[in-house]
Amino acid sequence: MSGIIGKKIGMTSLYMEDGRSVACTLIEAGPCVVTQVKTVENEGYNAVQIGFGEKKEKHTTKSLLGHFKKANTTPKKKLVEFRTFEQPLSLGDVLTVEMLEVGTFIDAVGTSKGKGFQGVVKRHGFGGVGGQTHGQHNRGRHPGSIGACSFPSRVFKGLRMAGRTGGNRVKVQNLEVLRIYPDKNLLVVSGSIPGAKNSYVIIEN
Repeated sequence: MSGIIGKKIGMTSLYMEDGRSVACTLIEAGPCVVTQVKTVENEGYNAVQIGFGEKKEKHTTKSLLGHFKKANTTPKKKLVEFRTFEQPLSLGDVLTVEMLEVGTFIDAVGTSKGKGFQGVVKRHGFGGVGGQTHGQHNRGRHPGSIGACSFPSRVFKGLRMAGRTGGNRVKVQNLEVLRIYPDKNLLVVSGSIPGAKNSYVIIEN
């Protein structure tokens, strides 16, 4: 599976030829530089590492500066490995949004927005107690009973409770490529993708 790294710009909508209004996401995809080509002989597996986004040298460790120097490129902010690539690549090659085609389908991987500590109604979609509190107050959004009493005398692991929500790695599959603007490195895909604006997105095809 090949791919490219991008940055989520925001959302908009497009009118299709049949009159439908389709919600879509704008992604600044590439240019990405091949910073390392891993082989079975050297690393034990085949992979291609690509970098995206400019980073200042003073904010880069010396070991990474030497790593980027081998690829004859400037320091990059985001590094991602792809195990297989459709086309053979060598160190220093540049990948652009032109590697994708309009009408094809891609998968987008990003980090969802963090929502902090949330209750069971927002986190898991619980219905609360339904207003039937039998006179108790402030029980409308509570989880209710979490287990039996004397047996098994414990709460089972994995029980859905309140907790930290969001901030997870999420993959959205089968997003159609609607537009490609090579001069601006822009990619327009149907639907929404995880993450806030200016967050990194991994495009797989």
